[in-house]
Amino acid sequence: MSFYWIKTNSLIKKMFSKYTWDIPNNENKIYLTFDDGPIPEITEWVLEELKKYNIKATFFCIGKNIEKYPNVFAKIINEGHSVGNHTFNHLNGWKTSTEEYLENAKLCEVSISNLQPKTCNLFRPPYGKIKTSQAKKVLQLGYKIIMWEVLSADFDIRISPEKCLKNVLNNVKSGSIIVFHDSVKAFPNLEYTLPKTLENLTERGFVFDSIN
Repeated sequence: MSFYWIKTNSLIKKMFSKYTWDIPNNENKIYLTFDDGPIPEITEWVLEELKKYNIKATFFCIGKNIEKYPNVFAKIINEGHSVGNHTFNHLNGWKTSTEEYLENAKLCEVSISNLQPKTCNLFRPPYGKIKTSQAKKVLQLGYKIIMWEVLSADFDIRISPEKCLKNVLNNVKSGSIIVFHDSVKAFPNLEYTLPKTLENLTERGFVFDSIN
């Protein structure tokens, strides 16, 4: 049974203070992020939902998916969203050597740069698992390591869509970075949760922004 926490506590943030867990502000801004795309239909569905509210988000993309679906990746860019590096093969840093991990991240960087002229400086480790040695090298490459404050857990097929929604709505606050996944596995939860999240948080006066 896998373990994860829905809301990142202050101790974790303090222990790993070189990572970005939230972005404090006085404007009620929050930051939606989507991992594991781009995936045809699913990523495109997400983009359509965001467009209904004119919301910009941040997509942490897997290099091999960018290579497979360049048109979907281009659509993310063309619609004004930010993108980040999520490694080429969705590697678990805890199970990968530092050298292999860095090479894989660089492969993803190439995939991104081939389709986006702007330098990508955002990195999210798949599963949130990254060794200190890997993180040090990633930071030296000029990346910000973007983690999260609120995890929807949409990837967890054991939880209901209703529980997924509560994970977000009950924990978000100004500055929160929220994680969803535009993946096949997560879609049953995402399809229910995302529209209700956008509607509820908009009504509560939150302002959505992308990470740069």
